[in-house]
Amino acid sequence: MLQACLNGARTTEFHPQTPLTPAELARDARRAVDAGATELHLHPRGADGRETLEAGAVAAALDAVRAAVPGTPIGLSTHAGIAPGGRGRLDAVASWRVLPDYVSVNLIEEDAPDMIALALSKGIGIEAGLWSAADAERFVKLEDARRCLRILIEINEQDTAEGLAAAATIRLVLARASLDVPVLQHGFDATVWPLYQDALMRGLDSRIGLEDGRELPDGTVAQDNAELLKAAVRLARVPPNLRPEAVPGGVA
Repeated sequence: MLQACLNGARTTEFHPQTPLTPAELARDARRAVDAGATELHLHPRGADGRETLEAGAVAAALDAVRAAVPGTPIGLSTHAGIAPGGRGRLDAVASWRVLPDYVSVNLIEEDAPDMIALALSKGIGIEAGLWSAADAERFVKLEDARRCLRILIEINEQDTAEGLAAAATIRLVLARASLDVPVLQHGFDATVWPLYQDALMRGLDSRIGLEDGRELPDGTVAQDNAELLKAAVRLARVPPNLRPEAVPGGVA
């Protein structure tokens, strides 16, 4: 599965084609799906342009995107920095009437178990975001771990070898727990393409888009999300023995 992460916390200062409004998200969603994405991940914005979990802004974004790409699963983030922030996010999510198909919940956050339980109670799927082996250890002990839609191995390290090593330690914890939950692995900025190639090699799901980085595999800046997705699809179609190494001497 190839997910398109359309905007995240990025702004047009990061890339002029970063979609922010419902109309822009709908446009980019259509282009991303046409380019090969099978699912979407996005961060709605309020009238002030800031990320928000406010019910009206969430509904506006979801309605616009669903009209553009009917039937495509759509996920939102619940990270602690999104307004209203902190545990106020739980009240915001509880107020939703228009629901995403899933939300991502970061296990590094104190209220992660509460957010997972709340979302599941509303029939929303869970992507459990793991940044480290410590996050993975916490996750596998949760009562709701096996009810999650998928696990996100989210690598923030900018040194490629360190990032691959971090991903390997997370996978080891998950393997020991035998959860049988699908895994999506992705990097950020400098590690986007090495972690994507590593995911391809291991048969894992992944994601690509401006939330994670703006550069193509050759280091040039992409025109938009669609160009990033097209590059990912092209790379996935290359036979494994002909793909460029993610990292010389990479970590198993």
